[in-house]
Amino acid sequence: MTIRENLESVRERMALACQRSGRKESDVTLIAVTKFVEIARIQEAVDAGVTEIGENRAQEFTEKLNFYKQNHLRAHFIGQLQTNKVKYVCGKADLIQSVDREPLLDAILAYAERNGVTQDILIEVNIGREVQKGGIAPEALFALTDRIAELNNIRLRGLMCVPPAIEQEAVRPYFREMRALFERIQRTYPALPVDTLSMGMSHDFDTAIEEGATTVRVGTAIFGPRTTMGGNQNG
Repeated sequence: MTIRENLESVRERMALACQRSGRKESDVTLIAVTKFVEIARIQEAVDAGVTEIGENRAQEFTEKLNFYKQNHLRAHFIGQLQTNKVKYVCGKADLIQSVDREPLLDAILAYAERNGVTQDILIEVNIGREVQKGGIAPEALFALTDRIAELNNIRLRGLMCVPPAIEQEAVRPYFREMRALFERIQRTYPALPVDTLSMGMSHDFDTAIEEGATTVRVGTAIFGPRTTMGGNQNG
């Protein structure tokens, strides 16, 4: 199948998931995950209507940044971000989705203050409590949010997660727990512009939508399996 055909299939699945859960299709944003995807193939997706992309690696994000700008794409950084790579992403990504620890928050804050920018972020939650994955522990979420709520150059927009890679029905409780945390954040911090719950990838985005995702991150279902070493994380 072509990238356009893959996108049509993804959008159909999204529409059906919205229908099943009584939601409007406009309530859910599709992010095309472009890790290890070359510009020519990303262009095919753009030509087929993609307006938002997600990158996992700071180097790749930097290499593709001009392309994103030229095509008026909304760019998300969704991978694990090292503090020494913040300068390549902060102020350039529309949304950093993977803030998960105090040192990273400090590095983003320092860069944002120094350069006079306000950076939108999501807090990544390790909802499966998996030692091999990034993300803050759910029980530490509100302490970090307390701090972010006092900052001027960082704006919290919501939460993100990468749950355990299990079949769709088994992953549903993790998505439900994420939605509960998301709604609690909204109630607890009404002054914050919290509107984004980023969860669901190629294998489980239908379930994520049914459980309240406002954003899904889809790579393989659009572009096919990656051919470069490094696997297919976060899409």
